[in-house]
Amino acid sequence: MTPAQLAIVEGFLVDVARVAVLVLLAGVLGAAVGLVHRWYANEQVPDGLTVLIGLSSVALYLNTAGALGEVIGGTGGDLLALEMVAYNTITLFLSGVTASAGGRVGDRAGISVFAVSGRKSVEQDVSRIVKSVGRVTTVEVPDDIDDIDGYEPVDAATKEKLAGQTLLFPRRLTVEELQTRFVERLRVDYDVGYVDVEFAEDASIEYIALGRRESGLGPTLPPGSAAVAVRADPPNNASPGDAVQVWTTGDGEEASPRRVTNAELRGTAEDVVTLTMDERDARRFDTERRYRLVTLPVEARTDREFAAQLRAAEETTTAVTIESGSPLVNSSVGALDIAVVAVRTSAGDIEAIPPRRRALAPGETVYAIARPAQLRQLEAAAAVDGQ
Repeated sequence: MTPAQLAIVEGFLVDVARVAVLVLLAGVLGAAVGLVHRWYANEQVPDGLTVLIGLSSVALYLNTAGALGEVIGGTGGDLLALEMVAYNTITLFLSGVTASAGGRVGDRAGISVFAVSGRKSVEQDVSRIVKSVGRVTTVEVPDDIDDIDGYEPVDAATKEKLAGQTLLFPRRLTVEELQTRFVERLRVDYDVGYVDVEFAEDASIEYIALGRRESGLGPTLPPGSAAVAVRADPPNNASPGDAVQVWTTGDGEEASPRRVTNAELRGTAEDVVTLTMDERDARRFDTERRYRLVTLPVEARTDREFAAQLRAAEETTTAVTIESGSPLVNSSVGALDIAVVAVRTSAGDIEAIPPRRRALAPGETVYAIARPAQLRQLEAAAAVDGQ
């Protein structure tokens, strides 16, 4: 081989080595971007970002090497020459592909590393690598799923879908963190409104109950009231919650309009109005007649506001009777560590908002507001020997 041929081969090998180094550099930068993006944003990095950063470093080297070679040694070459164009094009193409692949590899590595380390900022449950080495917490949903008192029961299809399911979570989670992730998983993936669950130390489920928030008008009606839909002419600015008087129109056998009752406006649909009133007043309405409404000044409705707030809250209410021999006998209201709104004595008297130092006696009924898990514990403690 002649010296000229050796020089050509040597130059070709140098170009190949330079391309390999630049492609490797782009891949490493892409992987680093994917890892950092997963750690910071908790989502997969866009391919365009990794390609941009990877190609930027390669383009910077090519431009700098060409410019310096031309200025210092006169070896930069013609940028528009065929071999130079082919060299730059191949280098940039391979670097872009490698940078995109590196970003994906870095993202997967970030999921695996952060899942194993138990970082709270990563919401991905497990990675393929973590699964393969068994570094996960498996939670099996039992077949027996109860309903939460005070909430609408979850449909049977959802319970059948959940029963026996095995869910995977990262390891090194505390019981509280595992419970939070489990509840969130059921809410998002299975459209369950409320979850009452207890975990053992080995991540097994000891108790689980599901519920949906009660919908419709009925749950917001206080005892002794009813809702009626009638045909009327509500004011154009009437809104739910307004207090109104209901009058007849004076047509037919009546010589003049007559007041039927006072009510609360709950909803309107053209000339159909939904009203709530005392149950005995609801019998006065004739579904074939038309009525007129008179809006009254606004009055404070504490019971209505309380029902609206409770309906939107995570808490619910229950009434628990203290049995004789219960651990709660002679305990103070403040020791229950929940909101007690009233206590019914054994004689039938109601004591609203009892003081925290008030002692509980057998036969008394406690009206409490708390989350389902706390209410269930209260019911268990109110029974004899906590059973």
